[in-house]
Amino acid sequence: METKTLLKNAREQKGLKTREVAQILGIDQALISKFETGTRKPTKEQVVKIATLLEIDLESLMISWLKEKIIHEIGNDEFALQALKAAEEEIKSNKNASAKKVSTLLQKLLDEIDLFKAKLNPFRPIENSPLNQAFELEYTHASNCIEGNTLTLAETDLVINEGQTISGKSMREHLEAINHQEAIAFIKNAIQKNTILSEKELISLHGIILRGILPKEAGQYRNVSITIKNNSFNPADPLTIPKEIETLFNWYELNKNNTHPIILAATIKERLLTIHPFINGNGKVSRLIMNLILLQHGYPIANIKATEDKRMHYYQTLKASLAQENKEDFIMFIAQTEKENIQRFLEVINQ
Repeated sequence: METKTLLKNAREQKGLKTREVAQILGIDQALISKFETGTRKPTKEQVVKIATLLEIDLESLMISWLKEKIIHEIGNDEFALQALKAAEEEIKSNKNASAKKVSTLLQKLLDEIDLFKAKLNPFRPIENSPLNQAFELEYTHASNCIEGNTLTLAETDLVINEGQTISGKSMREHLEAINHQEAIAFIKNAIQKNTILSEKELISLHGIILRGILPKEAGQYRNVSITIKNNSFNPADPLTIPKEIETLFNWYELNKNNTHPIILAATIKERLLTIHPFINGNGKVSRLIMNLILLQHGYPIANIKATEDKRMHYYQTLKASLAQENKEDFIMFIAQTEKENIQRFLEVINQ
């Protein structure tokens, strides 16, 4: 069945008008009409959005959409069938190569996450909603708590949103809360401006999180050798850190359009910790960079909870990854964290 027919039939079965579909999905009504008449082809992202709303089988719709996309490109060219056969062989080859990198279990988890993410789309924009602000506050609290900050979630809220001073807590703990929330604002502003992620953002984020705490270290790479405890890996030599960071962001540019965002985000976090560019703050800044990438791609923040079991699992999978023993378990951990966060988002929204 043609894509246009699938879309129109599904909409009519739902009893929705084109303007209603357009309003829910944030797509121009004229485009919805053109999709149904076949005069305009939806993008892949639009296909996923419509399939989720109208409860169309995504696989069937994607196959129809891709088939028409291919036919539109090659038409009745005399070499079309030969080209398709060659393309089939290359796709199979690429799929086999990709399968070696991503296990079936991880791919299944990523697919589940993307389906949940598609269900969030009708509720966007959520970036500045009270719900999202509550989740950002939880992220600030958890990220600081993982690193030893003793402020409770309620105290973190009072410090950030009410400007209160908490008796018995150090000035450093107060600044860690304030600075981390400012770092999140920096990330959101960078995304709004379509800023290309680079070394500049890394340095800026580190400068923010250590502002007023360790001013001489803020935004500065370490220039002395240090020992990483409880891990069997060697951080980058201080003299090579700028080069290592340059290599990392070159890798990011080469892979950002052909790697799943969650794998991309988890990998760059792990590689930043392997380099260990700063004396202090590597954990926080690497999590911020990770979440910047996720937010850029429309995913909510992956908030690693500071509970004992989550913290232990985080450090165990991270340690194995840094020691080159097992990198997929860490990616799985980040993916599972993201899945839980999206599910919680949806639960609260649908209450």
